[in-house]
Amino acid sequence: MKSGIRGECKHQKKFRVDGDMMQTRTLSSLIEKHGGLVQTGPFGSQLHQYDYTEEGVPVVMPKDLVGGRVDESTVARIPEEKAMQLSRHILKEGDIVFPRRGEISKCALIDEAQDGFLCGTGCLKIEIPKDVYSSRFLYYYLGLRNVVEWFERNAVGTTMLNLNTSIVGKVQIPDVPRDTQDRIANVLAAYDDLIENNRRRIQLLEQAARLLYKEWFVHLRFPGHEHVKIKDGLPEGWGKKKITEVCDAIGGGTPSTKNPEFWKGGDITWVVPTDVTRNDCLALIDSEKKITEAGLRSSSARLVPPDTILMTSRASVGFFALMEKEVCTNQGFINIVPHQKWLRMYILFNLLWRVEEIRSHAGGTTYKEISKGRFRKLKIVVPTKPVVQEFNDITYQILQQVRTLKKQQLALAKARDLLLPRLMNGEIAV
Repeated sequence: MKSGIRGECKHQKKFRVDGDMMQTRTLSSLIEKHGGLVQTGPFGSQLHQYDYTEEGVPVVMPKDLVGGRVDESTVARIPEEKAMQLSRHILKEGDIVFPRRGEISKCALIDEAQDGFLCGTGCLKIEIPKDVYSSRFLYYYLGLRNVVEWFERNAVGTTMLNLNTSIVGKVQIPDVPRDTQDRIANVLAAYDDLIENNRRRIQLLEQAARLLYKEWFVHLRFPGHEHVKIKDGLPEGWGKKKITEVCDAIGGGTPSTKNPEFWKGGDITWVVPTDVTRNDCLALIDSEKKITEAGLRSSSARLVPPDTILMTSRASVGFFALMEKEVCTNQGFINIVPHQKWLRMYILFNLLWRVEEIRSHAGGTTYKEISKGRFRKLKIVVPTKPVVQEFNDITYQILQQVRTLKKQQLALAKARDLLLPRLMNGEIAV
């Protein structure tokens, strides 16, 4: 048995899954008998900020665990020589990675493409004997509501929940035949394959829109550019304006959390930055929390129109989303409402192109924030209406396709999550 897991409660137990009971054993007892490990990532003294480089071996951090997978677009890297010094933390296909602190309800299954990545300091990994137990089945099981709640109850800490190898080792896992595990995992994996296919299509659509912006407005190869003269570095008819001349920048607010009248039974969509930062595309379908009419009236939150550009402005600055309905936000946003609808998609992609510039204007010591006043003073190049209108028409259609795919993705995830406990309980035979 490795990494400090002490196998207690080795005997089988009954464990309740959404009302039904099943035979279980602890994860630690499985590992003690058949091999494997539960191990934390390297200590901070083993991996420093100065070790990170532009290229090299990807290091998986809690922020990279998104929707049950590792988001490779956000991973930091270290040189191969450094990774070799930390070889005991190398991830293999089938390993399961958890955050050690914070959002302990999420985890990711390492796939073939991520074999060889490194488990980062803020994570821990589960490696199980795959000839005895299905890692994919275990990954799905650990996502069950009852199991997540067990982790939350047994984690240490009050301000921030923390997991360790001992806690993870004590989790009860189903003691079912391996062939049954595989059949259940295969059913659920079929849903995940469809979800992943939608995710990739969304990614390609958004990439196409970004490339179109770059082609037209950075390289200046917009339709008809051959016949337009360049004057003072800009095509004729284009101009520079302040952001405030082309759109309104509206803030948000938070109703008092001490008054249940502002929250209970609310149906007004109230967006917070984590709704956006956890989302994997520009189309945000819903928010985690809702407020009431009384809550809206009592705070500085304001309803903004459908397709308002929601930009995070505090801590995690420069993340964007659009919703197809009226919404309000907390104070961690600048909500951008174009004066002309045909400017919407151009302004969105212009700001996406300038994220680092926007972040450079954020001040603060505890956390970075760009104020509405500072944002309003930023300059923006405004092309001629026909060019912007054509760009808006093309990219808004792309946004609508993204929305459709995202809704399908969420519906598939909901169906999978409803199916999961029923498969685990044997209510649905496989």
